[in-house]
Amino acid sequence: MLLTPRARLKSALLASAVSVCLVAASAPATPLGVGDRLFPYLGNPGYDVASYDLALTYPGSNTKPLQAVTTIDAWTTTALDRINLDFAHGKVESVEVDGAPAAFSSVEDDLVITPEKALPVGSWMRITVRHTSDPVSTDGRDGGWVQTADGLAMANQADAAHLVFPCNDHPSDKAMFTIRITAPNGYTAVAGGLPTGVDRAGESTTWTYRTQHPMATELAQVSIGRSTVVHREGPHALPVRDVVPTKDRELLEPWLKKTPDQIAWMENKVGPYPFETYGLLMAEASTGFELETQTLSLFERDLFTEPGYPKWYVESIMVHELSHQWFGDSVSPSTWSDLWLNEGHATWYEALYADEKSGHTLEARMKAAYGASDRWRAAGGPPALPKAPNPGQKISIFRPNVYDGAALVLYALREEIGRTAFEHLERAWVHNHRDATATTADFERLAQEISGRDLARFFKDWLYGEKTPPMPGHPDWKQAPPVRKGEPKAAPKVAPQARRVKK
Repeated sequence: MLLTPRARLKSALLASAVSVCLVAASAPATPLGVGDRLFPYLGNPGYDVASYDLALTYPGSNTKPLQAVTTIDAWTTTALDRINLDFAHGKVESVEVDGAPAAFSSVEDDLVITPEKALPVGSWMRITVRHTSDPVSTDGRDGGWVQTADGLAMANQADAAHLVFPCNDHPSDKAMFTIRITAPNGYTAVAGGLPTGVDRAGESTTWTYRTQHPMATELAQVSIGRSTVVHREGPHALPVRDVVPTKDRELLEPWLKKTPDQIAWMENKVGPYPFETYGLLMAEASTGFELETQTLSLFERDLFTEPGYPKWYVESIMVHELSHQWFGDSVSPSTWSDLWLNEGHATWYEALYADEKSGHTLEARMKAAYGASDRWRAAGGPPALPKAPNPGQKISIFRPNVYDGAALVLYALREEIGRTAFEHLERAWVHNHRDATATTADFERLAQEISGRDLARFFKDWLYGEKTPPMPGHPDWKQAPPVRKGEPKAAPKVAPQARRVKK
């Protein structure tokens, strides 16, 4: 976590949770949380993480636990007798706080640590946890490690980073990362950020990567496999590196070489690319989704090799994940109820790219989305007030209401305030909140400031209404009639991304 934007990075959510969640050392260990409306026990109060150092040792099999050491540097935001970390899928072997052994216990999804001495407010602390990281799910939970044909990758969104390593697993607490991966020779390991060293010792090799910008835990990425790293140059000499199965290097090149032009297209829309590098991780795995992990987006290899996917469709999905680097990664949601800001914007630029490059018009897509919007709101809630995830399916918050339903809000906003003000808003949003977190209220305030309009009623109706308001400039747009019982459902006419929702 950078020091300069500190005030912006601290969320009011965290501060309010501290006063009610801390427990004394004499009380039983209990799981805590920052009080997120959708994930109330995710994250932990009382401290602010500055950096993570992850050291992972891969045994050469993606069914066996990795040996790991996680080191967390943080400072306390209140006095602490105990420190709660999120960690739920590995064996903890030892814990130290500032170099001294500390007692610990596991309660539900929390690792509860009791240091030798209480930590006063404003203390700098270093927590070192030696543990295993298990790539095999034993309870049916999705996320965390993804087993690929030749190794592992990560898919930590929305609440699964703590299935891989101990952390403060909430996007409101972004931090810097150093990631070291040791694997048998013959494997290649890549992580988000830039490489800082490769060290071979006997039969194993250690790769080290560091981020240059703060990152939410759900956006961390590590790839271990029989891979080739393909290098090229993006706009302004940006280093672009892709990670592909070695056997598919030539097959995938026609897709890989599209990335620099796509970055240039996005920069023309919203401003400079916000990170130190970018690239695609094409994993031979079946996930059902693609994922915007910071600086190294995760894609299923089959998206690029399955002949049934049209070229325009694949390219628009590439742009969806790329645009997340601005919307969701650089500007991260303060709470998971702000998810529409991530997915709505990514869907918007996905659709705009398809409009400009392939003739699949934005207006036609938005009109189709408008027709389905009331059904999406009924099933998933309004875009900025999504319903809680289904029991046992926490990733089910990724419903159409936060994809095309949220992009529809942006379309309505552009119609309401005009194209010039809207494009100014988009650039200002990613500039003003770069490397930080932001809320729906922040977006509303900025839109009103730039447009010079009172948009309170507009946002209340479009973001929180149970029914979809009339579309500005399109009084003829109507909701599609409900499907009657026994009638066949029509083929979907909306987002390709909505058909690849994270599951």
